[in-house]
Amino acid sequence: MHPHTPRIGIIGSGAIGGFYGLMLARAGFDVHFLLRSEYQAVSEQGLTLDSDVHGALQMQVQTYASAADMPPCDWLLIGAKATSNDQLAPLIVQAGASGAKVVLLQNGLGVEEQLRPALRSDMHLLGGLCFICVNRHAPGVIRHQALGAVNLGYHSGPASDGGAALVGEGVALFKRAGIDSQAMPNLDSARWQKLVWNVPYNGLSVLLGASTTPLMADSHSRDLIQALMAEVVQGAAACGHVLPEGYAEHLFQVTERMPDYWPSMYHDHTFKRPLELQAIYAEPLARARAAGCCLPRMEMLYQSLSFLDSNHRPH
Repeated sequence: MHPHTPRIGIIGSGAIGGFYGLMLARAGFDVHFLLRSEYQAVSEQGLTLDSDVHGALQMQVQTYASAADMPPCDWLLIGAKATSNDQLAPLIVQAGASGAKVVLLQNGLGVEEQLRPALRSDMHLLGGLCFICVNRHAPGVIRHQALGAVNLGYHSGPASDGGAALVGEGVALFKRAGIDSQAMPNLDSARWQKLVWNVPYNGLSVLLGASTTPLMADSHSRDLIQALMAEVVQGAAACGHVLPEGYAEHLFQVTERMPDYWPSMYHDHTFKRPLELQAIYAEPLARARAAGCCLPRMEMLYQSLSFLDSNHRPH
């Protein structure tokens, strides 16, 4: 373990939280995992990573069924979906040490604004943008196919320098764990960038029942993906976030080179879990609309997914 190692807590130890927590633990950091349904399995068997990038890894980890049992953590990585943020806030407050740095490893817009009022004033809130192909394969088993970078931006808290030093600390933690990481000077812009991928691929995987390879192989779905990407870029610009030239085409080409991947929203739909529609679709659509920008394809995708979400899950 490194000298003066910060204590790191993982809240939401599924695919995202499990992967990054395990990589940090492998690097010698003091990592504590909060689990719900998988507590017994992980307590007994540890966490297993099957990674095409890092190889096979199996570790016994420090597990907890209750946030009240966790030691006070200096960093809290929130891997749970934004759909459960109202339930997460009390756990974060309970597990966070004084001045804790809370990193939301979540998709979409508005997630920090949703959580901030429920946190203590001494807590720092950061956004973490994960570029990774990873899924939970079985209880305590994580399947990692490609990529893995996590980029950080500061949202709010008592930092006097706009959070730059704390973001730098967070980036250094991930890099020491072998994870590519960069500081994002504007968190909202970074979240719009992530939406360029999430809006088309997450939604279309559910609506068309297709993973990335068949979506990229068909001329009709390719055209639709590129049109949706262009709308997200248009919405971002209307909201004052001009994305880098050629960014959408870059993500399109990256996806062509990726192994076949089922996005997380497809798995949520398959297992009748709530879809992340508010953060990935409703919030960016509302912000674009307020800026006088209409995004009709994205609106249609959101309405279709809303119908499926409300009729697919048990009431």
